[in-house]
Amino acid sequence: MSDKMFLSDNETVLDAVSSAEVKQFRCLECDKTFPLKKSLNKHAVVHSGVKNFECDECGNRFARKGGLTQHLLIHSGVKKFKCDECGKLFAHNNILTQHLLIHSGVKNFKCDECGKRFAHKSSLTQHLLIHSGVKKFKCDECGNRFARKGGLTQHLLIHSGVKNFKCDECGKLFAHKNILTRHLLIHSGVKKFKCDECGKLFAHKNILTQHLLIHSGVKNFKCDECGKRFAHKSNLTQHLLIHSGVKKFRCDECGKRFAHKSSLTQHLLIHSGVKKFKCDECGKRFTLKENLTRHLLIHSEVKNFKCDECGKLFAQKVELTRHILIHSGVKFKCDECGKLFAYKDSLTKHLLIHSGVKNFKCDECGKLFAQKANLACHILIHS
Repeated sequence: MSDKMFLSDNETVLDAVSSAEVKQFRCLECDKTFPLKKSLNKHAVVHSGVKNFECDECGNRFARKGGLTQHLLIHSGVKKFKCDECGKLFAHNNILTQHLLIHSGVKNFKCDECGKRFAHKSSLTQHLLIHSGVKKFKCDECGNRFARKGGLTQHLLIHSGVKNFKCDECGKLFAHKNILTRHLLIHSGVKKFKCDECGKLFAHKNILTQHLLIHSGVKNFKCDECGKRFAHKSNLTQHLLIHSGVKKFRCDECGKRFAHKSSLTQHLLIHSGVKKFKCDECGKRFTLKENLTRHLLIHSEVKNFKCDECGKLFAQKVELTRHILIHSGVKFKCDECGKLFAYKDSLTKHLLIHSGVKNFKCDECGKLFAQKANLACHILIHS
C-alpha cells in the first residue's frame, strides 16, 4: 500500500505509514504522535487555546475533560505514585515519569538566552517567560509582579506568615522549601561563587549577581524621603524602616532601639568590649570592620568631602555632616550651666562634668577627670 498524506480537521498535516505498521498521526505543533486520527483531533484542542473545563476547587481551566479529571486527583490528596530515588509522591503516573528525568541528569532543553538547561520542555517554556519581561501576575499585597503564576503562588506564602520549613542548624523558619535548601548552603561553608571585582565569595549565585550591582555603580532605587539611592530594592525597603520611626529591636544592655535586627546585632558588639579590628597606622582598635575602613581614610589624607560654606575638606562624609551643623546655627544647650554646643554628643560628654562622675585617672598623680580628652591634656604637664 502506498504512503498517503492525511489532513486533520484543524489543518494539521499528518504522516501515515504503511498498513503493515501501526499508523502514527503526528502533531506538527509539538511532534507528539497518536495511533488513531481521532486521538490526534482530540489532542489538537490543547493547542487551540480553548479551555472549557474548569476546576471548582482552584479555578484552573483545561482543554479536555480528561485533563480536568486527572487534575482533580491533586485536590483529593491521593498520591499513590512514589519516586524510588527520593521518596516523593505524585498524584499521576505521568508526573512521576517526568519527575524521574530530574534524577537521570538528562537536560535536553536549552535556553538560547542564558544557556540554562532543563529536563522538561514545559520547564523551559516557563523559564522563557523570565526573559520576555512580561509579568502579568501581580501580588495584591505588595504590588510585586511575576512572570509565572507559580511564582506568585509561592510568593503569597510570605504574606500568609506561614513558615513550615525550619533550619535544624539555626532554627530559622522559611515559607518555601527551596529557600530553606538555599539557606543550608550558608551553614555548609561552601562558597563557590566568586566576585572577580573584589574576590568576595558567596554561597548562592543569585547573591553574587546582586552583589555585582554594587560594583556597577547603578543605583536605581531612590528613597523619596531623603534622596538616598540603593543598588537593590531590598536595601531600599530596609532603609525605609528608618523613616517610619518603627524600632522594634531593643538592646537589653542600654535600652537603645533599632529599626533593623542587623543593626542591633552590630550594636551588641559594642557592649561585648571586643575590638578585633586594629589600625596598623596608629594602633586604634574598632568593634566593626566598616569603622576601621572609614578610619583609614584619615591616614590616607584623601579628603573628598568639601564644605560649601567654608571650603574645609573632610576624609569622611560623617565628619562633613557634623561640621555643617556649625554653619546651621543649631545649638544644644546644657540645662545646668547654659553652655551651647553644636553637636549633641558634645553636650552628652559635657554633662559628665555636672554629674560628678570622674572615670579617667592620671597614673602619674592620681588626679581624676570626667572626660578622656581632659586627661589627655593633663598628661602633657607631666611630660
